[in-house]
Amino acid sequence: MKVCIACGMPMEKKSDFAGGDEQKDYCVYCARPDGTLRSFEEAKAGMTRFIMESQGFDETAAEKIAISSMKKLPAWKSEFGHE
Repeated sequence: MKVCIACGMPMEKKSDFAGGDEQKDYCVYCARPDGTLRSFEEAKAGMTRFIMESQGFDETAAEKIAISSMKKLPAWKSEFGHE
């Protein structure tokens, strides 16, 4: 099973992959409508929103959690340098 390089979501079904393409390394939620990977800012906003809706955190706390998670993911290594 693949895991999305941009959000960490397990990708088990074809519909989990960007554009239904099982060769992609990122999920449908981290893709733009054209199938390309969303930008860091787009992904951070989406993850922040998801955390707020699913876990009930306020925006400030949710963004901190999102950033902490994103630091561990391969897609965003260049955004954080060598911390």
